[in-house]
Amino acid sequence: MTIKPLIILPDPVLRQLSQQVETVDADIRRLADDMLETMYDAPGIGLAAIQIGVPRQMLVIDVSKEGEDKQPLVFINPKILTTSDELSVYEEGCLSIPDYYAEVERPATITVEYIDLEGKKLTAKADGLLATCLQHEIDHLNGVLFIDHISKLKREMVIRKFTKAAKTRGAKAI
Repeated sequence: MTIKPLIILPDPVLRQLSQQVETVDADIRRLADDMLETMYDAPGIGLAAIQIGVPRQMLVIDVSKEGEDKQPLVFINPKILTTSDELSVYEEGCLSIPDYYAEVERPATITVEYIDLEGKKLTAKADGLLATCLQHEIDHLNGVLFIDHISKLKREMVIRKFTKAAKTRGAKAI
């Protein structure tokens, strides 16, 4: 397992659409291991492959609490099938937008179809933090960031801040 460097806002890679995974093989399993290692090291509770520069529809999540056993989840080609009318608000952050947090309103419950590391197509119903995390990470696969769900003014301020920081370290901007 290898810890991969994270792609940070305003890198345009974060806006790329991720491509479907065609075959679940040893390379995909290795990518899942690397993604989990990277997420735990960051530390975070979710990571989409695009956040390490791999434009594949794949994400990892672990919403276990500190002190509990790790409960890593891997979702390949995830697709939201249903969302509840009921909404919930969580303060979200993102490994690609370090040290910035904002309240985001999303459906409280979702149903997701995905493929697991064995290549089986599965369906899962999620609520609470897991539902929020899944929606956040699936957004990444579609080039959407959590800051796209906040006011335009706040979003522009965040983008300006990270663009300025990127210029000082010579990084690419959106």
